[in-house]
Formats: sequence, structure tokens, C-alpha cells
Amino acid sequence: MKSKVLSRTVIALAVAAGLSSAYYAGHHGLEPQVIEPAQAAALMPAEAAAKTGVPDFSGLVETYGGAVVNISARHQVKAPAQGQGQQAQQQLPLDPNDPFYQLFKHFYGGQMPDTQAPSESLGSGFIVSPDGYILTNAHVIDGANVVTVKLTDKREYRAKVIGADKQSDVAVLKIDAKDLPIVKIGNPDQSKVGQWVVAIGSPYGFDNTVTSGIISAKARSLPDETYTPFIQTDVPVNPGNSGGPLFNLEGEVIGINSMIYSQTGGFQGLSFAIPISEAMKVKDQLIQTGHVERSRIGVTVQEINQQLAKSFGLPTPDGALVSSVEKDGPAAKAGLKAGDVILRVNQSKVRDSSDLPGQIADITPGTQAQLQIWRDGGVKTIAITTAKLSDKAQVAANTDAPQGKLGVAVRPLTPEERQDASVSHGLLVMQASGPAANAGIQPGDVILAIDGQPVTSPTQLRDRIEHANGSVALLIQRDDAQIFVPVDLS
Repeated sequence: MKSKVLSRTVIALAVAAGLSSAYYAGHHGLEPQVIEPAQAAALMPAEAAAKTGVPDFSGLVETYGGAVVNISARHQVKAPAQGQGQQAQQQLPLDPNDPFYQLFKHFYGGQMPDTQAPSESLGSGFIVSPDGYILTNAHVIDGANVVTVKLTDKREYRAKVIGADKQSDVAVLKIDAKDLPIVKIGNPDQSKVGQWVVAIGSPYGFDNTVTSGIISAKARSLPDETYTPFIQTDVPVNPGNSGGPLFNLEGEVIGINSMIYSQTGGFQGLSFAIPISEAMKVKDQLIQTGHVERSRIGVTVQEINQQLAKSFGLPTPDGALVSSVEKDGPAAKAGLKAGDVILRVNQSKVRDSSDLPGQIADITPGTQAQLQIWRDGGVKTIAITTAKLSDKAQVAANTDAPQGKLGVAVRPLTPEERQDASVSHGLLVMQASGPAANAGIQPGDVILAIDGQPVTSPTQLRDRIEHANGSVALLIQRDDAQIFVPVDLS
């Protein structure tokens, strides 16, 4: 079985001599309601659309299709020099009888100089201002030496890269032109699951291709995509659609098509778009400063399921459960601790752990925020001053909790083990079986707390398990990560 992967929807084409590859796209269509010819002739367009359930997108395309552009990003990639075992006359670009042969041989040490093997990637973009600012995906122009923008009227421009933000996958280009057609920016928060949407782009290099579908889900969190609440659709999106706009039926752009979920590299019913509201925030910062600033608080959080909610006394499994706090980080200084559940950031509700990173990132670094948390069976508010996110730091890492049900053999950590693990206490799991093993507890794990309360001895662990009511949440450390594991004792 072929593995399913999230793929950036950009085409890479080899320009240097050699083998080339071709992509074959499948068709994705809607099966219309059968209408007899006599009926069809009698129906007005609007009535026909109502009858079949398929809207007419032609007006939208005519109005805004001209603002969608094709982007060609040319890369220069070094090709390795030829092998050491070849003779100099085979490695140098000159004939041995050439008068300049000895000069080149001396200069290059008998080796062929590195050659440049150019390659080209194709993507899409859309114009957001009449004076030539264009939005696209950062991965479309990543590493490019030359970026060319082609309009629907065949005009071509050399584009300047104003800035690119890899974390959000948004880039801003600028071309030297005036009075350009532009798109209308919409509000993705007002869109609903099940509504029709339209994509315009250059799949496989076919310029200004129009595809349609519906919104399948909103605020979708994807692996390794920390900050973006993606819009999921079933719109056919393929390599080359990257950076193109996603329209609603009002002709407003609500997203930037970014990636697909695929077994083959082609469309298979799942495509994802960056909400345009997120992209516009990034665009404004890139234009103003050339980079994007984000905040961090220095915590690792995980999802709360029904078992964990029950263990912590939460009425509903909402919020982000703090599983570890960075030493001397903003959260630690504010008094946040493992076992707290973050319910709100300022006025924004934290529905689940995937919401938190983006909410924290949007805060201006150095700004004080109010966190509403659940601790010891009640709600509490904590003021926290955010720090600036570096490229390597995490806003609020999101980890997944193992599921399941305790039967463990444990011993206290030695002083050396505590030092190596950077913890002040803990019980090392020697054996795991029964509910603990079912919950994913493994030998080598370090149990740090039960239901948010530290445990320092096997006796203390046993007593708390005996008095537990149905289920417990164990805070364990495995390698360098801490995570809460719900264990069903029933």
C-alpha cells in the first residue's frame, strides 16, 4: 500500500539535459441530475443551476480570472564535478591541444569546474494591489534565482521577492506594473462547511484552470504545520496550483491553495488552503519589514480527550493541556505549570490544543496577555508577557497523547538520573503491564505526577492510585519530552 503524504502543490521541471518526468491528472467531476433535452431548453440558466445543484462560475472567472498569475521560479543547482579517476582531458572543458588547456588545468587542478544545472518550478499567485503586489506560497519561490510572473494577457514580468515566511508558507512578490486587475479579499471566518468554493491556478502548467468543490472542514490542524488553521476542501488541486486563490461564490478570496493529501502526488479529494486572513497579516509584515515576528510562551501542550477531562475535573474536553513548561521561559515566569489547561487567550477561546500556537503567535512579542486556565478544579486568570519566537523555538509545541488504560514496577530516580533528565523527582518505570501498558506506558518512562500532583516515591504512587476515582492522568517523561497519559483503572 502506498503511504499517504501531504504534498506541496508545486511542479518542479528539470531544464538540464536528461530524463524528464510527466504527471497524469485524473478527472474529478460532479454527477449532475439527468434533465431531458426539452426540459433543459426551457430552463433559464439560474433555473438550470437550481435544478442541477451546480452554480455557474463563469461570472466569477470573467471578473477575477485576470488577477490570477502563473509563476515560474528558476533555480540554479550545482551539479557535482566529475570523478577523480577520469583523465584531465576528459574532465576539462577544453581539448588537450587547445592553447589554453594547460592554463585551465592549472587553474582547476585538473578537475572539471562545477556546472550549474538549472531547474524550474511552476506555481500560481494572485494580484492584491493595482501597483503589482502578488501573493503566493513561500515554497513556490524557495531558493529561486529568477522569478517570472505571466499574466493572462501574456505579459511577463521579472518579479522581486519582497519576503517569504516559511512557517506560514506565504510569500509576497512585486512586479513593475500599474493599473493591474486585483482580487477581492474576503473573510474566511464567515465561510461554512459545505459551501461551494472555486480554485483558479496553473495545475501541471495549464494556465488559468478553474476547478470547484466544497469546503470539507475548517481550522484543520496538519502534522508539522504549527500555526495555520487550514481550510480543507475537495476542490481538485494539483501540482502547479500552489499559491493560487480559493474563491467563495461572492468572488472573494478566502484562502491560498497550498497542499494536497495524496498517495500518488496528484489530487485525491483532500486539498488544503491557508486562510486569507492569516496570509494578509503575513503580507503586511513582509511589506513593512521583510520578515514576520511571532510570540512564544515556552510550553508544550497536548489534546484533551474525555478521559483526561474526567481526570482533571473538566466539564468538557476543551482547551490545551500543558504537559511541560520551559525553564525560565515566559510561562514559567508567569507561574504556569504542567497540568494547567489553557481555556482562553485574551478573549479568544481555546477549543483544542491546535488553536493555541496560532493564538499566541499572533500576539506582538513583549506584549502582556491574559490566559484563562483550569487548575485544581477551578478557573484562574494568569497574566503572561510573551517572548519573541526565534526560528528554532516553538510557540507552544503540540504533542499527541497515547490512549488507553495501571500495573507498573517502579523505583526512584538516582541523583545522576535526575540530573541527566533535568528533573527534581520522578519514578523510573521498570516494567509495565495491565492498564499502564494498555495506556502506552513503557519501561524507561519516568512518572512525574498523577493528576497534576508530583509523585516522589513508589508508596506515594500506590496510595494515590488506590484513592483514584476510575481514571488518572499520569505525567511522564520519555526521552526529552513530557506528556500526560490518561489511564483507565476500571
